[in-house]
This record gives sequence, C-alpha cells and structure tokens, in this order.
Amino acid sequence: MLSAPKASVLMTAYNREAYIADAIESVLGQTFDDFELVIVDDGSSDRTVAIAQEYERRDRRVRVVINERNLGDYGNRNRAASFARGEFLKYHDSDDLMYPHCLSIMVAALESVPAAGFALSGSRAWPGGPCPMLSTPRMSFQREFLGYGMFHLGPACALFRTSVLRELGGFTDLGAASDYVFWLRACARYPVLLLPGDLFWYRTHAGQELRSARAVRDYARVPGHAWRALAAPDCPLEPNEREQAKRNQAYGTGKAISHAVRRGRPSLAAFMLRHCGMSTGDWLVYLRPPRRSVEAGSPLDAAGQYLTPAQRSPVRATRVS
Repeated sequence: MLSAPKASVLMTAYNREAYIADAIESVLGQTFDDFELVIVDDGSSDRTVAIAQEYERRDRRVRVVINERNLGDYGNRNRAASFARGEFLKYHDSDDLMYPHCLSIMVAALESVPAAGFALSGSRAWPGGPCPMLSTPRMSFQREFLGYGMFHLGPACALFRTSVLRELGGFTDLGAASDYVFWLRACARYPVLLLPGDLFWYRTHAGQELRSARAVRDYARVPGHAWRALAAPDCPLEPNEREQAKRNQAYGTGKAISHAVRRGRPSLAAFMLRHCGMSTGDWLVYLRPPRRSVEAGSPLDAAGQYLTPAQRSPVRATRVS
C-alpha cells in the first residue's frame, strides 16, 4: 500500500470534458509533488470520466472515483473528502487552473502555523498588512461584517487540515451558497491563515451552477444565515462590534431587496425579505447607513502597527580559507 501523501487534492467533476484535462494538468505540474489527486465524478454524461481515467492510467498519483448516483456539488465535495489520505486537503475545481507554485506556498505556510485550522487565498492580496496573516475568529468576523468581506470565497480558495474539515463535518448542502454558510461556521471556531492571492485561476463560464436560477434563490437566503450568525451566542464579535455589524448587514440586505425591485423582480425581493431573518423591530432598529473600514480584521501589534510574518533567510555555506 502506498504511503499517505502530505496533501490530498480533491477534484469533483460533472460534465467538464472541455476543461478537466487542463485542470488535471495544472495539478500534476505543481512544484510540490507530495500529493494525491482524487477525481470524483458525479455521473457525467460526456467524456469527463474517460479523460480522467486516461490520466489515472498514466500517473499513479491520480485516482478516479465514479458516484453511483448524482450527489450535487457539495454532497460530492463531502464524499470526495472521505477519500483523502493526506494531512492537508485542497479542493480544486475541474474547470480551474492551479498555478505551479500553489501547493508549495499553501502547504508550507499552513504547516508553519499550527494554530490555523485552514488557509484562504483569494484572487488578490488581503488588505491590512502583509501575508501570511493569522486571523482569529473575531478578526475574521470583523473583516466580513465590519470590513469588505471574507466569506465570499469558494472551497477551492482553501487549504484545510484534513482533521479540521472532518471535525467540522464538511459542508451542509444548501445549494450554491453552501460555501458562505460553511465559512460562517468554520471561521467562528478556528483561526484562519490568510495567504497571498494569485495561486490559481478561477474560470467563469455559462455552465457553472452559480449562474443558474436556482443559485439566485440560494444566494437570496444568505442574508438570513448571516443575521442568525450575528445573533448566535458564539458570535466572536464584541457587543459594540456586533451592533455595528447588524447595522451593516441590515443596510446591505435592504439595498439588495431594493435592487431586486428596481430590476423588476418583486417576487425575488419578497423572497429575500421573507428569508432575511429580520423582524419588523430589527428593521426599525438596525436599518442605518453602514460603517465599514478596509482595516477591519487587521492583525496589529501593541503599538497599533501591522504585524509582519516571520521570515528566515536561507542558510548559506561559509567558505573557510
């Protein structure tokens, strides 16, 4: 039996014959090579499986699993995680491209910070100092609700400790917005290591689930999940921060409802109002102009200066004369 790799890369796939070969090649071309690639197909009707199996025949790091029935996006992500043997777990979508340095940067960074349950990298650097930066649960909620967002990222933006993802129980399947709800729960419990951007390319195309009419309804429920997270006893914000966060959230929800009305979608506006989690009293108390800061969630030292990550220079041999 092969020894367990350091990292498990999980690729869930459904009818991605146009993209999956490039996605696989980008994983196999990593400068970090102690990984397995597990491809879990969710009942594709095109050549997705045939393409994946060709790579399985050519490279022992690749394993292909075919579901007996369609589990959907996040159900399939949970099943894929059950096959992971590595200490670290990285989702990689079957239509994206992983840049060659992605795994080497993410694994080394997360391995060096044991306090972090997982790492996140977006398409650009995080505001509020240099990366990597360790974000506590309070800082993460500050960044999301008092700053300009953190929980909008997809699963492919993360590198998990496999044990942490399993302890969290994986994703609750709530459709296209399942990732946002997962971050609400995960970031309230674990510190997160924020990493530099530009580690992979997120492809956009018409065939993505997030562009479907069903996804619009899924995302319309997000304000309700956020409101309940702010009201929960384990919300990591201080009381005054929580109050401002509720004002920011109420304003954003009201703006989204108004926008739906202006676009001629009154039924969507009514759906959002019904599922936003706010009572009439909440609207009266919290519907106020927002106050957000790009510095929210920034790790600072005792003097209020940005914390910088510890970096060591490489050891160089000294010539003895």
